[in-house]
Amino acid sequence: MKRRTFIKASAASLVAMKTESMTGKLLDTTNHTFDTGNVGIQVRFLGTGAADWKGRDERGELRRLSSILVDKHILIDFTAENLSMIPEGYKPDTVFYTHSHNDHYHPESALKAGIERVYLSHTWHDLAQKDFAKACKELQLPMPEIIPLFIGQTISIGNLTITPLPASHATSNLFEQTLIYLLEKSDARVLYATDTGGIPAVAARIAGIDAHDTQGKSITGLIMEATMGMEHDNDFRLFTHSSVGCVQRIVQVLEKTKRYTPKANQYVYLTHMARTLHGTQAELDANLPHPLKAAYDGLEITF
Repeated sequence: MKRRTFIKASAASLVAMKTESMTGKLLDTTNHTFDTGNVGIQVRFLGTGAADWKGRDERGELRRLSSILVDKHILIDFTAENLSMIPEGYKPDTVFYTHSHNDHYHPESALKAGIERVYLSHTWHDLAQKDFAKACKELQLPMPEIIPLFIGQTISIGNLTITPLPASHATSNLFEQTLIYLLEKSDARVLYATDTGGIPAVAARIAGIDAHDTQGKSITGLIMEATMGMEHDNDFRLFTHSSVGCVQRIVQVLEKTKRYTPKANQYVYLTHMARTLHGTQAELDANLPHPLKAAYDGLEITF
């Protein structure tokens, strides 16, 4: 993106803000556990792995690239690996992208899934338009609507609202603003945070979880990346990713400041786990500190 274009986009962003157990066996993707009568936010993990997962590993385990399906029709990130994880009868029509890395973003797969609306940061909207136009031509499919997002803007889809927040991550597009998302429905407020090194201050303030903000509001659910594992707090990925220890400290602070108020017996779910930096699902289940829990492909939760 040219500098002049970036400056204009940044100004527009400011205006928008002001005005507004896995053991190598695949889970049965047709075995749904959603309670359709529940007013909460329904999440299905289509993938829970970071970019270094390339098929089943030497331990016999598999994590597809990170993606979730919300309320049966809204995707956050999506790649070819995730296509097989959409249950029969579910018809995604909308996708929100966190950023343009190819372990999160793959236009051809979104089109094959039937996506009609695409939301992503305005800072790479022009690039996405070209990518999707090319994919549509190759697949001979209609062009979806590509909608630019601005930090703090709220998108309403039925009774669910989704708010893009800034992430601490970087891509080869120098001025691309990567995103995490706040999901809200009724009394449920779930923060989905991947890829990001911790939770940036602006994201915390907009989400209402910054203790400096006396008018803040707690979240009731947290899904957060833990790329760096349990013993790699000084890994070089520090500035763009989080470790188990980082997530644990965030949860402890949010609990202390009463900015995280989950329902009883609810876990904080970890995703985007690097194959080379994590143990097996059984090891994670045995060793993760409460209330952290390693999500796995096919897991379904209602917040």
